[in-house]
Amino acid sequence: MKNVTLFPSSSTKIVALPQPIDCLTVFLLFPTINQGHTVSEYLRHQAKKDIMKTSNHVQTPRHYLPFVLGALGITVFYTISRYNYLLFHSLAETISITIGYTVFFIAWNTRQIVSNHFLLFLGIAYLFIGGLDILHTLSYKGMAVFAGDNANQPTQLWIASRYTESISLLIAPAFIRQKINISFVFSSFTGLFLLFLASIFYWHSFPDCFIADTGLTSFKIISEYIICLILVGAACHFFSKRALFDPEVLVLMVASLVFTIFSEFAFTFYISVYGLSNMIGHIGKIISVYFIYSAVVKTGLKKPYSLLFQELKIKELEKEKTIAELEKALSEVKTLQGIIPICSKCKKIRDDEGFWQQVDHYIAKHSNAEFSHAMCSQCADDLYGGQEWYEKERYKIMDKNV
Repeated sequence: MKNVTLFPSSSTKIVALPQPIDCLTVFLLFPTINQGHTVSEYLRHQAKKDIMKTSNHVQTPRHYLPFVLGALGITVFYTISRYNYLLFHSLAETISITIGYTVFFIAWNTRQIVSNHFLLFLGIAYLFIGGLDILHTLSYKGMAVFAGDNANQPTQLWIASRYTESISLLIAPAFIRQKINISFVFSSFTGLFLLFLASIFYWHSFPDCFIADTGLTSFKIISEYIICLILVGAACHFFSKRALFDPEVLVLMVASLVFTIFSEFAFTFYISVYGLSNMIGHIGKIISVYFIYSAVVKTGLKKPYSLLFQELKIKELEKEKTIAELEKALSEVKTLQGIIPICSKCKKIRDDEGFWQQVDHYIAKHSNAEFSHAMCSQCADDLYGGQEWYEKERYKIMDKNV
């Protein structure tokens, strides 16, 4: 027995019936046929009933799951922050640091299969950003890991980390079609990392960001706004390179920038390092880093060749455009080549059809040259020699030349 595929009218969908149809089934359908219905009408009716049953079966879309888990995570973090803020802060920073280092490991281990160095540059950046965030977490007020145990040092480290992150995100899209010198990038980030540490812990030259009696300093607040502007510039840079990005990756990166800007704004309002605004800022940071992680996973693991294929496609389109322009230019260019028959006396040229043409007409027809007619002195003498007016004009010209 064979499965029968029902081909209804053009206005309905093609439905494959699950049960086999044989002579016995057709025989059993005779009562229906005798009532004025054909076999095809009956089968179409049964198929529609099956479709209705399927459509009534509601399933929860898989893309709702991240939002459900996100809402649950925010609720859990809020509850923890109410119970013990230091625990909340340590968990939030640990998650962000872990995701950042995961970005680095993925970027580093997929650098051989990912054609562009955007991902690699971003991964190296988050290696050092994670280092600053670790020190920020350990120096947070109440942790008592470093001497002094105040709110200024962790806030200084936070600003240093955010400047590093925002500038890295601003620069990163430039490497979507360019290679980086890995040694130079590592050396640059290492030098910047050590400079921040020396200015905060050794030289104490890094501007104060938090004062116990007054809260956030002007430098801290202004720096947050500058960081937001840098992130807006980064979003514009990503958008300008949108043709080179997988659309889903681009959306994830822009979403990360939006949540980073949101978290930076939140960090301009808190008075206490244990306050609500501080907590909201850290949750925004976790979400933003998660979006970057998702973009990196899709680029480096799920779609390692998507950017390569997009780049090849763009190059192919550019190549086709260049070829079309060259073909158009060549079609407009007329050249003279080969042996051209010319009269020994009158100097006319014989064309392909056997007609004799003036030299200027022939050349103008077979090239892009244009002629401006004049007369040489010998021909002028032959035509006008002996005439009084001509002789006067000829002597004037000769006097001027002398």
